Amino acid sequence: MRLARRTAPPEAETKTRILKAAQQLFSRYGYDGTTTRDLAQAAGVAEGTLFRHFPNKKAILVELSTEGWIEILTDLLTELSEMSSYKAVEEVMRKRIKHLSENTDQLRVCFMETQFHPELQERIQREVLDKMMVVSEAFFQTAIDRGIYRPMNPKVIARIFLGMFMVAGFSEVTVMEANPSPQILQDMAVGLSDVFLNGVLA
Repeated sequence: MRLARRTAPPEAETKTRILKAAQQLFSRYGYDGTTTRDLAQAAGVAEGTLFRHFPNKKAILVELSTEGWIEILTDLLTELSEMSSYKAVEEVMRKRIKHLSENTDQLRVCFMETQFHPELQERIQREVLDKMMVVSEAFFQTAIDRGIYRPMNPKVIARIFLGMFMVAGFSEVTVMEANPSPQILQDMAVGLSDVFLNGVLA
């Protein structure tokens, strides 16, 4: 009996497998601790196939981090647009922090590896963060115009809000214990939203 010849997976599927493998390995062993041979083996492809999709290992990190940041911040801005009110920051933070805690591989690569690669920081700033700042600034300007937030520079408010979100992400991989309980995540969301809306003065 002749065995049917297996067809090669589509190129897009192969590239996705490589990126998923890279996310897992970079998260576990770091970018420097992962070789292209490791990546190829984890993705189930030949090492040469890796270089048909990416010119080098750094290119994999760049695409992985850039797309990861786009996903993280796009989800955040989607949550903002669906807020029940301009005061419902806790609700947004709780959902986003829960999402981050459920995607720790992505979180570690985006928040930790990026800081060690200046050229990657510049690309993410230019292609992701600057664009997100424009959208966030407009969102908070509307809240100011409606008298919900006190008159302030909306750019400053947007930077504080996004910075607060970054702190939550870094806390997940650097400060908080592994596998934080739902209560710890809830406390983080409540604390961040309270400080954002009310400040810390009695």
